[in-house]
Amino acid sequence: MPATAPRGVGQLRGEEPFPAGARRALGDAQLRRNLRHATGTIRAKSAAVIDEVPDWAELRAAGRAIKTDAMARLPELLEQLEAAVTRAGGTVHWAADAVEANRIVTDLVRAAGADRVMKVKSMATQEIGLNEALEAAGIEPVETDLAELIVQLGDDRPSHILVPAIHRNRAEIREIFLRAMPGVDPALTDEPAALAAAARRHLRETFLSTRVAVSGANFAVAETGTLAVVESEGNGRMCLTLPETLITVLGVEKVIPTWRDLEVFLQLLPRASTGERMNPYTSMWTGVTPGDGPQAFHLVLLDNGRSAVLADEVGRQALHCIRCSACLNVCPVYERTGGHAYGSVYPGPIGAVLSPQLTGVADNASLPYASSLCGACYDACPVMIDIPSILVHLRGQAPHPRAEAAAMTAAAYTMDHPGLYAAAQRAARLSRLAGPRGRGLPPPLSGWTASRDLPEPPPRTFRQWWAER
Repeated sequence: MPATAPRGVGQLRGEEPFPAGARRALGDAQLRRNLRHATGTIRAKSAAVIDEVPDWAELRAAGRAIKTDAMARLPELLEQLEAAVTRAGGTVHWAADAVEANRIVTDLVRAAGADRVMKVKSMATQEIGLNEALEAAGIEPVETDLAELIVQLGDDRPSHILVPAIHRNRAEIREIFLRAMPGVDPALTDEPAALAAAARRHLRETFLSTRVAVSGANFAVAETGTLAVVESEGNGRMCLTLPETLITVLGVEKVIPTWRDLEVFLQLLPRASTGERMNPYTSMWTGVTPGDGPQAFHLVLLDNGRSAVLADEVGRQALHCIRCSACLNVCPVYERTGGHAYGSVYPGPIGAVLSPQLTGVADNASLPYASSLCGACYDACPVMIDIPSILVHLRGQAPHPRAEAAAMTAAAYTMDHPGLYAAAQRAARLSRLAGPRGRGLPPPLSGWTASRDLPEPPPRTFRQWWAER
């Protein structure tokens, strides 16, 4: 089987299981207020612009079909992409895992003679821990996305795919800027316009003086070798056009077959993610153009466990994800716990299915249970990923305690023998002795009823009712 993402590097494995992180997050009232306000606002905006599109269902089906086709032909499409990028003057590098990708990028920055890079918001570079690798090599990474800058200056971690600093309110952001941003006006207020202006002044010098940029990409077109980034602030446009060298780290699942396929995704993505009809900045580049933009372009194709995900016929749907974050914004679990509880750079429902597959389910065994299985994520997903089904599939792969396995074996044996099953039904009436909802059960049974209600047994079993009639 293909290898999973290596341990000890990157941001796919948390230091604690999800229940522990969630319990701590639930005790933070300010965090819950921030999340409730932000996700509620995004949900309302997204619903309004989606309602304007008469063929939204057809667009979702088209997006799913394109992604299914791309994953079925992934090796072929990646070779086609490599050939197209090379013809256009770019250089393609293949990285089996996070360690190799970090080494490739670090060597490229050194070869360019730079000791600082500016970065476009990129989930892939966060996944592999690129910032930490660059810093270890004496290279300063500067995040230029406003939310990523807030996270970086606050020595924090992202908690949302689209809005990494969603767990911070504007008063907290002001304090971070005053504490960590060089040259900031001490009279800075917490008005959004003032905060944005302070960040703009801070980043302007970086844009004009940094010779190397590192980006991710939302899509890569195999047909033409074109890379695409969509964003809302313009920082991406700066990073993609001003430096002499551009390095793009791309998860291999981001490839799509043809240029026309972008028509579908550029309608789905902004509506599902930011609640906009189209992204304010859509940047596309194909290799190198003499005298225009970066004169050296490197594309790093990243696996880091994706081949292992592709090998799972059920779980491979997770590779269809276009990182819109719609599933996070409708998830009742995410809204109450935030992203840090998941321990991975990919939080929320999509993180609960993607992270365990990238790392191996045993390394993230609690994440498939970080869901109520309400199905809201599936309804919201613009490419129709059946997240609830994948969660159930991964729960079957997660390691289970011996006592639980023994209990399930005993239950299976009982259900396979009608006499035993009938006796068990009669004995179920004794559960009334455990008190309302099973709260009086002793350990270890109380561990089950601590978070679940034990159903009240009916006055008579179905078999008894049937016999009487």
